[in-house]
Amino acid sequence: MKPNSLIENILNFTKRLVPHGLFRRIQPAYHYTLALLGALIYRFPSRHIKVLAITGTKGKTSTTEIVNAILEEAGYKTAVAGTLRFKVDQEEERNLYKMTIPGRFFLQRFLRRAVKAKCDWAVIEMTSEGARQYRHKWVNLDALIFTNLSPEHIESHGSFESYLDAKLSIARTLGRSPKHPRIIVANADSEYAAQFLGIPADTKATYTLNDAKPYTLEKDSMTFTFVGSPISTRLSGAFNLSNILAAVTFARTINISPEIIRRAIEKFNGIRGRVEYVDQGQDFDVIVDYAHTADSLEKVYEVFQNSRMVCVLGGTGGGRDSWKRPAMGGIADAHCDEIILTNEDPYDEDPMKIIEEIKAGVGSDKAEIILDRREAISVALKKAHTGDAVIITGKGTDPYIMGPNGTKTPWDDATVAREELKKLGFNK
Repeated sequence: MKPNSLIENILNFTKRLVPHGLFRRIQPAYHYTLALLGALIYRFPSRHIKVLAITGTKGKTSTTEIVNAILEEAGYKTAVAGTLRFKVDQEEERNLYKMTIPGRFFLQRFLRRAVKAKCDWAVIEMTSEGARQYRHKWVNLDALIFTNLSPEHIESHGSFESYLDAKLSIARTLGRSPKHPRIIVANADSEYAAQFLGIPADTKATYTLNDAKPYTLEKDSMTFTFVGSPISTRLSGAFNLSNILAAVTFARTINISPEIIRRAIEKFNGIRGRVEYVDQGQDFDVIVDYAHTADSLEKVYEVFQNSRMVCVLGGTGGGRDSWKRPAMGGIADAHCDEIILTNEDPYDEDPMKIIEEIKAGVGSDKAEIILDRREAISVALKKAHTGDAVIITGKGTDPYIMGPNGTKTPWDDATVAREELKKLGFNK
């Protein structure tokens, strides 16, 4: 997935010549031109492969991976591009870019590789940030899944309305697609579903948690009703049930049989960094999760509401969405028995300032500040007793801690937790 070196060098050189203030004003035209140029260079590959886009505030990665599992179980050859990884047929690599879909022709190049590998479907996470930079342009979609919507990236977009419009621009891409049938699947539990369903499409389908009733949620599994019969999965939490329903509903629109869907769901082992259990033989749970919004943080904590919780909490990255920091502190205060506030991705902002803003939402004195993230995880593990849950949120599989002046510290929460557990004598 290496870029076209000559064109990249020309673009980088040109960008350096343009004063920063001027570049900010011409940035939309710059990204639009790059999107068109990428499509031209790679000969509009989306015309030759079925493309499913998945968008929403939460659940994109999990839904992407569940859809892929169902498609593979059905015998389709797939390509996947998202926050977690990039996969073309049997070749895959971890996404180390700290962005779901990188720029500079990445998506068009990825689709061309998928076409060359004779993949049947490309499943792509699409974000509002990517849409704002026109990375979804000149991608002919066959289908779209809308998972949910809640406030996120407000400082970047300027308002919630602009954030919503960026998401809807992805749906409008489906509406303009020359392909048929065009499919849209929307979460009817979201108040914004109707706006996505208003986009022209040949097939429109919805899902809701009510579709899965009766269902039973455990901290490490769930059982729900599918086509009149119970089905079990190792995923947990109502949010994951919603993600499963999104994938299942899409699969039914393309006529994948219930038997194949059932097999795929029952085989599915989970997603790294999404309610990921770290097991070194300890007698308490250790969970790593990407939760980085107030709503998603609360939903993760609710899964472990019957356990004593020791929570390691970072917060928003530096320079973005500072408004939600106290809210996340308040949610931790409401659910956690002990809280350790720590560094996450400060970028150029003072990490202690970020932590203090989170702490402002904690109404009790239960929050302890440990700036070093490894030490914070280590202390949390030492505080845990039999039957407790140590919940480490904010980064999931993020490969770096992003510091000032573009510095990157290689990182993986699950790996660090496993290393610290070993130091405590847990060596499964």
